[in-house]
Amino acid sequence: MRVITLCLLFATLAAQFSRAQQSPAPPTETITTAASHTPEQQEIINIANRKWDWMSEKNVESLQALFDDRAMFTHMGGTWGKAQELATIQSGGIWYKKAFVYAVDVRIFGNAAVVLEDIDLQAVVGGHEVTNPFMVTEVYSREAGKWKLVQLTFSHLLRPVKVDSRSK
Repeated sequence: MRVITLCLLFATLAAQFSRAQQSPAPPTETITTAASHTPEQQEIINIANRKWDWMSEKNVESLQALFDDRAMFTHMGGTWGKAQELATIQSGGIWYKKAFVYAVDVRIFGNAAVVLEDIDLQAVVGGHEVTNPFMVTEVYSREAGKWKLVQLTFSHLLRPVKVDSRSK
């Protein structure tokens, strides 16, 4: 039942943001300061930020503990599970060099949390360095008092890259 609820929640959010991507205008509701977050929201933001660091460092041991065994990852090139994501990170198939996070919104629904991040992602894919604008959707589930990442989706945005190439 929990999985069905999470899937319905994710599908609803994805539908809303797919419509929002048609316009490059910034979102009207953006949470950007730590002062405006509840302690629980800030905890999840901190986890999401550490995840970007671990992905950049190819720290699969820490990611192994964060990712739920049934987690799903959706990229521009396909969808796969935890084992494939960890193997891709470890091998350098995708090297998440740096995530430039511009806005974060966290919504908590009982033992589920949805994180939306407006980012520019600097990565090396297939030996080529690229920077893409994404809305990243992360879904976390709290089990036994710990947050686990259960879904991560990269949705390519129509807006131009914001990060200055000199600051990379």
